[in-house]
Amino acid sequence: MNITVYLGANKGNDDSLERAAKELGQWIGDSGHALVYGGSKTGLMGILAESAVESGGKVTGVEPEMFIQSEVQYDGVTELIVTKDFPERKRKMIELGDAFIAFPGGTGTLEEIAEVISQTALKQLDAPCILYNLNGYYDGLKALLFHMIEMGLSTEERQKQIYFVENLADIKAILGE
Repeated sequence: MNITVYLGANKGNDDSLERAAKELGQWIGDSGHALVYGGSKTGLMGILAESAVESGGKVTGVEPEMFIQSEVQYDGVTELIVTKDFPERKRKMIELGDAFIAFPGGTGTLEEIAEVISQTALKQLDAPCILYNLNGYYDGLKALLFHMIEMGLSTEERQKQIYFVENLADIKAILGE
């Protein structure tokens, strides 16, 4: 299974993020799944990719050309796909994924997972959309999605494949591991 993970190119200021990124990458590598991610060697992205590679996993990085010119790509990936821009990168990462995980990240992570949430809700994408709610990171988004249902602007049916999880064990359960 190709697992597309969206996450930050920064490490953040919570050490548990780094530990959880390493744990997720190691599990992807050890389990025989493949990682699809943004291609960077920096921050949580680099930690996740390096740990998947070190565990023997196949890792595909999808990096916009502007970042290649800045040399922030992780050279240890199995495959590096260079896109002309961010919209093409987003499309390619969705095309390659069988399951999608939003690890804590910044505005780019939010923008990318919002596309997956929308496509899942509209039944254009039949795949689990998992928000890794480490230390309550996505509590605000969870409340907003529930509020949309309360206001009659979304439905439980539309949000059926959107999951908020607290740990790797929850991710494994959703993916049937």
